[in-house]
Amino acid sequence: MIDIAQLTLEKLDKNGLLILIDRATQEGWNPGLHDADVFWKTDPDGYYGYFYNQQLIAGGAIVSYQQEFGFMGLFIVHPDFRGQGIGRKLWYQRRDLLVSRLHKNAAIGMDGVVAMQPFYEAGGFTIAFRDERYECKGEKIALSPHISTVQKEDFENIMAYDKDCFGFKREEFLQNWLAMPQSSSFKYIINNEIQGFAVIRKCHKGYKAGPLFADTHDIAEELYKACLNYAAGELIYLDIPTVNKKAVALVAKFNANYVFECARMYYNDAPNVAINKIYGITTFELG
Repeated sequence: MIDIAQLTLEKLDKNGLLILIDRATQEGWNPGLHDADVFWKTDPDGYYGYFYNQQLIAGGAIVSYQQEFGFMGLFIVHPDFRGQGIGRKLWYQRRDLLVSRLHKNAAIGMDGVVAMQPFYEAGGFTIAFRDERYECKGEKIALSPHISTVQKEDFENIMAYDKDCFGFKREEFLQNWLAMPQSSSFKYIINNEIQGFAVIRKCHKGYKAGPLFADTHDIAEELYKACLNYAAGELIYLDIPTVNKKAVALVAKFNANYVFECARMYYNDAPNVAINKIYGITTFELG
């Protein structure tokens, strides 16, 4: 048994983040192959953990978006050190440190697995909606003429659309998310106006689509088709907010299979987001 009173919270370097991503892979969370690079560039001060005998035994993300919004993710205790109260101590320390990194009363988000939701609620978080992960297989499929790949000159418009759906500006994150290797991004345009966009990236198993934001169900379907077409023959995962019933209808139409679920939870007031436009969240790790 470890004397948890002796454990001190330490900021992680990029190698520490890579270890957390590797453990997330082992846990079956299936992160993207290039997520770590984007996460690090988004907030290099946003990853903390405990070391014991020079080994990282527990850690997680406490990412700040311009001090306006925070997100807690990648919360993992090494299997050999569970059941000793380490996770409880780490989680509360991370929460409190993130609060100190943000403006007063700023919201903090997280996606909590079902078994841990009562613990997170006891720590001040409230469930906003359920997120369900769905899996289907990519296929070659005809695309709408309104679909095209995102270009550099689209960035300002994409960022504005993203802010409407995410609730806050995340310029650094988005620039790098759109430029990941082994990924593609699609936009839906009518009369030179972006009415939705989607990103699909290579993961340890198959691909993930996210975000998938769209004005309407029909536009979301066309963007989803673009993702299916991009990774034809591969497994594709989409994490939907079940509060958006049109997102539920979307995965049902393509006979996607339920994998597991989390809940989007918030500390302080939930941000104002266009939930009717969210057909696929970006990531469980950073929002």
